[in-house]
Amino acid sequence: MVAQSADKMRALALKLFEINAFKFGDFKMKVGINSPVYFDLRVIVSYPDVMQTVSDLLVEHIKEKELTARHVCGVPYTALPLATIVSLQQGTPMLVRRKEAKAYGTKKLVEGIFNAGDTCLIVEDVVTSGSSILETVHDLQSEGIVVTDAVVVVNREQGGVANISKHGVRMHSLFTLSFLLNTLHEAGRIEKSTVEAVAKYIAAVQINSDGSFVGGGDKADVVKVNDLQRSKLTYESRANLAKSAVAKRLFNLMASKQTNLCLAADLTRADEILDIAEKCGPHICLLKTHVDIVEDFSEGFITSLQALAKRHNFLLMEDRKFADIGHTVSLQYGKGIYKISSWADLVTAHTLPGRSILQGLKAALTEGDVAKERGVFLLSEMSASGNLIDDKYKESSNKIATEGADVDFVAGVVCQSSDAFAFPGLLQLTPGVKIDESVDQLGQQYQTPEHVVKERGADIGVVGRGILKAANPEQAAQTYRDRLWAAYKDRVGK
Repeated sequence: MVAQSADKMRALALKLFEINAFKFGDFKMKVGINSPVYFDLRVIVSYPDVMQTVSDLLVEHIKEKELTARHVCGVPYTALPLATIVSLQQGTPMLVRRKEAKAYGTKKLVEGIFNAGDTCLIVEDVVTSGSSILETVHDLQSEGIVVTDAVVVVNREQGGVANISKHGVRMHSLFTLSFLLNTLHEAGRIEKSTVEAVAKYIAAVQINSDGSFVGGGDKADVVKVNDLQRSKLTYESRANLAKSAVAKRLFNLMASKQTNLCLAADLTRADEILDIAEKCGPHICLLKTHVDIVEDFSEGFITSLQALAKRHNFLLMEDRKFADIGHTVSLQYGKGIYKISSWADLVTAHTLPGRSILQGLKAALTEGDVAKERGVFLLSEMSASGNLIDDKYKESSNKIATEGADVDFVAGVVCQSSDAFAFPGLLQLTPGVKIDESVDQLGQQYQTPEHVVKERGADIGVVGRGILKAANPEQAAQTYRDRLWAAYKDRVGK
């Protein structure tokens, strides 16, 4: 029975990672500091099987620990559905604690039928400092309810147990962060370096219930101990964190070929594109096309381009910037004379239509391996001066890229700044790279290779006219490759 329970726990840990219930990177926490690991158990409400498993294990844990109480109460809001299922499975009456009292009616802060002196078991999803549990304890105790125990899904091991115990409440957790990390590492989902980076952070950042740090220190000290900021990680390390198969492939390609250069082959004749691909192919990781400007497009052109990509080991990206409703996008991607989904490893798309843009693109893919070898870069920012994208749009784009059931299709984000997203499993593609900084007559703003990589956070720099207009395009491509790669090595070296 114990072995079965352990197997169930390990399987659940892997499932939670698979559905993005926790991720690695550089995330802002409720207590106001950044963390290399982030839990978002709200997503489990979209996975009934996961919800049921978590609830079953909580009930088993409650029985194992012999925790008895007259009521159960979930910490608002993520733990409420978990507490509801626990209440139903155990036949234990539930109490609902509001975050703020109603301004009308009875103006209650705690809903349910109870008497002073009744006992209550608290249910919580994730505990860092324990402040949320203590807030719930305070409100329940103000109504005369006795709280001695709390059961939680994940203990981040950052002081919560000690902080809560000071108030006479024992905490019992299904998972510790250490268990989750070791499970993922044993299953080959994360590298040993990731385990060590998080362990280093946890040891250095212990938090009091008021949000202050145990032993003093400030937020600047926390930044120094987070080794999972994406700008610090190598491409090889980040490949292991990627959810997208094509992102993993591109990360590893970049590392082995030692290039983070994308060539924007914005030319109008097929032979010109093939010629530039032949000359520059050895120096690039990605070739970006605009097939709708190719005046003599043909299937033969695509066949030749694919052959060059295979010979020189680079991926193909069609910069289509899809932006229509899902059904139309699906047709634009898979049908018509270009049949983009049949040959482009990657495409670009605006997030303006919302999540349906991902669903539309995925709908165009046929069943089988091709679906695993395709991906999208979502546009979060643009390099054109005067563009209308604002911070709210950027934030919404980040959520689409990192949350939901379609994140396995997102390879990265097209953006101009390092704060556009935190998840290191995504690639930052930054256009507008040119050795001589300038602005063209149509508003395109250019930045140096060093600036986009070290200051802007680019993983891949996109170069077009800096190579296409050069007297020797092959030599120019090599120069850009060398400078972009040196900037990356300097960035991760620091």
